[in-house]
This record gives sequence, structure tokens and C-alpha cells, in this order.
Amino acid sequence: MSNPYSLLSRKFYRRLIYPATALFVALGLVVGSGHPSTALNWRDLIVPGIQVIQITTMSDEQEVNLGKQMNEQLLSSGQFKRYQNQQVNDYINAIGQRLVPASDRPDIPYTFQIIDDDVINAYATMGGFVYITTGLLQEASNEAEVAGVLAHEIGHISEKHTLKQMREQIVARGLADAAGLDSSVVVGIGLEVALRLPRSRQHEYEADLRGLETVMAANYAPSGLIAFFQKLMDKGGSSVPGFLSTHPSPENRISQLKQQVPAGMLDRGDGLNSSAYRANISPLL
Repeated sequence: MSNPYSLLSRKFYRRLIYPATALFVALGLVVGSGHPSTALNWRDLIVPGIQVIQITTMSDEQEVNLGKQMNEQLLSSGQFKRYQNQQVNDYINAIGQRLVPASDRPDIPYTFQIIDDDVINAYATMGGFVYITTGLLQEASNEAEVAGVLAHEIGHISEKHTLKQMREQIVARGLADAAGLDSSVVVGIGLEVALRLPRSRQHEYEADLRGLETVMAANYAPSGLIAFFQKLMDKGGSSVPGFLSTHPSPENRISQLKQQVPAGMLDRGDGLNSSAYRANISPLL
């Protein structure tokens, strides 16, 4: 199917994003091959270092390696329990992989995992690792809504938001050291940043608009992302997940997203067939 958004300039959307704050702090970090500790408190993770690098010049390969270590930590510690149904896992992975070529960082490998948790949420660490809960999949009405959430998380990875927040935390905690930090310390800080600390106003706007660009470029109906955000905001209370409950306010984010979609194009694209979506996630229902 031809993409109705192919003539839209991605640069048009980027001009509307808050400019990223430049960080010119050279911080020595380690990327090793050892297995991270199961404890999430970075103070408990210090072990001898292996290889010192500069976080400001971290390569994609090094970032992916850190993402893998974070993933191992989450699964081995019991923080995340993977949902095991192959049909649903394959389906969600297919949605994610369709989005990747339309993203701003298509050249790193992406891993999309379903977490067995009734809480409605989604997460991104770094290096292509994206997580979505069974609770969110059950709450979604169609594939376009799921694609919108995954695209939002891909947006965080595209903009290296976890890495940028890690730099800030390392400076704030006085851990910048020319001798470097051990990889297990870095993993612990990275997990705290990705899962526990709120994203900034700037980072959420960037992820929202990057996500919108991505779903449109992948020929998903942009109404999915907007409708899902609206649905969760209307429910309120504990139903609002972390990726929507932080600053800026959900109302402002939804309003800004709506303004970026040209008239008549909100429902143009794939993913709005609710029956097909329910059939694909039927083991969850």
C-alpha cells in the first residue's frame, strides 16, 4: 500500500520539537562483557572495571551491549517477567520491526518484549530494547494504538534519552571520574533512569513527535497514538502509565499531536481493524 504521508516533510515536524540541550561533559564509563549484578541499587554493583570509554562518544555497538546487560538484569532479577505466548510475541515483534525502518535510528537491532504485568505501561532502556505490558495490550483497541506506543518508546531510543539522563545523574552524584565507571554501575544507573525517574518535558515532547513521525512513515493511522493517549487520560487515576503521567501534561501532549496531523489524515493508514487485532492477541483475552 502506498504511504499517504510520503510527501510530508519530516523536517517540518522536527522544527516543532524543543531543541535538545547540548551536554559537553566527557564522562568515562565502562562497557564490559561481564554479567550485571541482580541488585538494582548502583551502590551495590561496584566491581573491578574492564574497558574505559567516553560516554559522549559511545558507539552504537557499545550502547546495544549496555542495553543487553540491562535486559539481562531485568529478567534475571525478576523485575520483569516475559510473557511466553509465541503467537502474541511474534505479532508484537512484527509491529515493532515494521516501525524500525521508519525511525531515526534504523541501523541498530531492536528487541520488542512483552512483560507479563496487568499494569498498563511501556518502557525503553537503550540500544533498541523496548518493553510493553500485557495490561497495555489488553487495553488497546487496535494495532495502530499499539504501534503508536511502540513508536513513542522507539523515539526515546532514537534521541538517546536514557543515555542523556545517565550523564546528568552521574554528574549530579559526583561519579564523573577520569578512571571510568564499571559497567555494572552504569547498568544500575541506566535502569534507575529508564524505569524509575520521570522523563523531562523536552524528552517526552521529542518522543511524542518522533513517534508520530514514525507511525505515519510506517503507514499506520496516526489516530492510534492520539486515541490511546486520550483513552488513558480519560480513565485517569492509576490507569495512567508512566510514559503519559509525567510532564508535560497529557492534555498538552495530545493537543500538540493533533496539531501535527494534516486535516483529513487522522485515520489514513493501517491498524484500525479492531477485530483483527483482538484475533492476534486472543491468547491474552
